[in-house]
Amino acid sequence: MTQKLPPTASIADLLPDGRLVAPSAAKNIGPLSQVLRDIAPREGRALEIASGTGQHCVAFAKVCPNLTWVPTDIDTERLTSIGIYVSEAQLENLTLPVRLDAAKAGWSRTTGPLDLIVSVNLVHLITETDARTVIKEAARALAPRGIFMFYGPFMRGGELTSHGDAQFHQSLISTDPEIGYKDDFDLIEWAVDAGLDMVHVLEMPANNLCFVFSKPE
Repeated sequence: MTQKLPPTASIADLLPDGRLVAPSAAKNIGPLSQVLRDIAPREGRALEIASGTGQHCVAFAKVCPNLTWVPTDIDTERLTSIGIYVSEAQLENLTLPVRLDAAKAGWSRTTGPLDLIVSVNLVHLITETDARTVIKEAARALAPRGIFMFYGPFMRGGELTSHGDAQFHQSLISTDPEIGYKDDFDLIEWAVDAGLDMVHVLEMPANNLCFVFSKPE
């Protein structure tokens, strides 16, 4: 999961202390936290795939204090940033970050059963093959009745539905034709094929979607 990305794919400022701050993360923390309040298991273990700057995992751990949260990423700079956020937050239910390539087959064997997996703004930045691997491994890692929450920009029935989405998608595929926006119906199909049940498709701010899947008992 190491695609070349355009500068617009990940806009984050590096602070002197090593933390990264992404304006997009700051904007979507509120809406995502509200979804988690509604759908997250009452207790258990939660893992965030590709935690990025670390802003999300701190907010999520505060919203769901009875879940033990494990942030992950593959990028060294981001892992450093996440670690700083985690250390500053001093939350008992938030661990230091773990290096994880979620597009590499087999990672589910190392996590133990998880009650919640969250992925924010990832699948448009990776290939279809990698996206399907992420979903398959997440499905295997989930405990029965576990929840998988997927958030980001998507095509709707094969169509890009805003000028901004069309521009962003074009910038992605111009850099790497194998990445870019995935279709909402395709994502649902991949999750169902992996053994998950569709629970919700939620409209989110900035023309994004939030998918909620569950693993059958």
